[in-house]
Amino acid sequence: MSVETRAAEAESETVRRILTESGDTWAIVGLSGNRSRAAYGVAATLQRFGKRIVPVHPKAETVHGERGYASLADIPFPVDVVDVFVNSGLAGGIADEAVAVGAKAVWFQLDVIDTKAYARTREAGVDMVMDRCPAIEIPKLG
Repeated sequence: MSVETRAAEAESETVRRILTESGDTWAIVGLSGNRSRAAYGVAATLQRFGKRIVPVHPKAETVHGERGYASLADIPFPVDVVDVFVNSGLAGGIADEAVAVGAKAVWFQLDVIDTKAYARTREAGVDMVMDRCPAIEIPKLG
């Protein structure tokens, strides 16, 4: 088995573990009431699959019936997964905040890539995937 094949299988296992075992409270960083943004649709999909979404955006808007917060640190209850919809330049700081608040997993959305943040997060013992979308992955679980 090639190194690439093993890496792909490990990544697929991490995706499955985050979606099925990490917990159902997902903080979605970058989620606002803007219906044209990808985060809005992904959050709706996660809700349909039984996840509780927590909008995290400077505006702290209520989205899909869930109260929003300005930052991860402002959320007064534990979050299981932090789903990141910010540009790659800001994503590493969000991953560090996710580790600091005790999240079990960090998910960088499509085109959100920071390999140093990925390494730091994994070294902290937190599951992470990068450049993937849970709304694409969760239906594949069957």
